[in-house]
Amino acid sequence: MKTEEIAVLSVGMFQGGSEYCWVGDLEHLLEKFPLLEFPNKRRFYVLMIIESAQGTAVIDGNRLRLDHPKIICINPGSIFSLEINRKAKGTMLCFTEDFFSIRYNNNALSNFTFLEREYGSYVRLTEEKAREWEQLSAFMKGEYTGQQKGADSVLRSFLNIMLCKLDREFSHVVPLMKKNTYEEKIKQFRSLLDEHFVAHKTPAFYASRLNITTNYLNKLCGKYHGVSTGELIRKRITIEAQRLLHYTVLPIADIAKQLEFESVSYFITFFKRSVGTTPENFRKNH
Repeated sequence: MKTEEIAVLSVGMFQGGSEYCWVGDLEHLLEKFPLLEFPNKRRFYVLMIIESAQGTAVIDGNRLRLDHPKIICINPGSIFSLEINRKAKGTMLCFTEDFFSIRYNNNALSNFTFLEREYGSYVRLTEEKAREWEQLSAFMKGEYTGQQKGADSVLRSFLNIMLCKLDREFSHVVPLMKKNTYEEKIKQFRSLLDEHFVAHKTPAFYASRLNITTNYLNKLCGKYHGVSTGELIRKRITIEAQRLLHYTVLPIADIAKQLEFESVSYFITFFKRSVGTTPENFRKNH
């Protein structure tokens, strides 16, 4: 189905969900969220855990039949549309990188090989595996709808379990691929970024440490992450700021100093531009 422009969706589109995570049933999905029927890009990851359904999912032009039990993975930025019957059974799990990374190491999502585009976007499930995933989904939905104390922490733990198990599922159907030189450079960059992001906030530093040009590093980041080197650096700083706001009682001025910003006002401006709210409001809401 063609449209004049492609919508860019956020997790906030789902009623009752937060801006970081949403878990819901596939039954009557398009009636509740009709935008999913049209080609769209998202600022979040999607896991569709299908128990039984009829229809088609289209990801970057590749059509996937929705029939037998399978799990479909949809990365942020890919073009996606969905046709699915009203009585489909299964679960849709949506989460942002921030939701996962605020608790786990920032590179954790990058370590899941099935999230790399060349590994495909779905895996079929045996009857036994389907029952296992149905149970995992039920636990996830129960925790999400219950919203008891510490729900976000429990949801992140369940999500981590799901991603680890899904990585195993993909490893059974996709042969291991030898990392090429370009992938190794990206891996080295991410490692350097984790070590130096506070003191060094410019792409030129990382390019020099990798013995490549800034322009070439920017091309690699665009190819493997879909964003510029500068955006990845800002993302890493933002994640650390969110962690400090979420898990500590440090004053905002101290957080700005710890992250080596020139001034508190510059840190607040940076954070608001990256997250869409001030550090103070982020702390209140989380």
